[in-house]
Amino acid sequence: MLGPLLFLVFMNDLEDDVTSNVLMFADDTKLYRIVNDVLHGQRLQQDLEIIVEWAVKWQMTFNVEKCKVVHYGKDKIGFKYSMYGQIWELLS
Repeated sequence: MLGPLLFLVFMNDLEDDVTSNVLMFADDTKLYRIVNDVLHGQRLQQDLEIIVEWAVKWQMTFNVEKCKVVHYGKDKIGFKYSMYGQIWELLS
């Protein structure tokens, strides 16, 4: 019973410095935002870099091989996202 509480305390500051929306459930973390242009894509990439710094600080890693990018809508700007230098796969 102490495990979920410790997890919440440990993960509590993950979203403090990011500007994107963050959803967390169990061991799943999702960052999302509306990306209409390259500037918004860059902000999302900056948020990804911030959570990588957070993970390094707390001696954790994100499994980049399981990370994906999903675009909704007809307009796609073609921005490439990455973590730890690895570019993510685009799902459509």
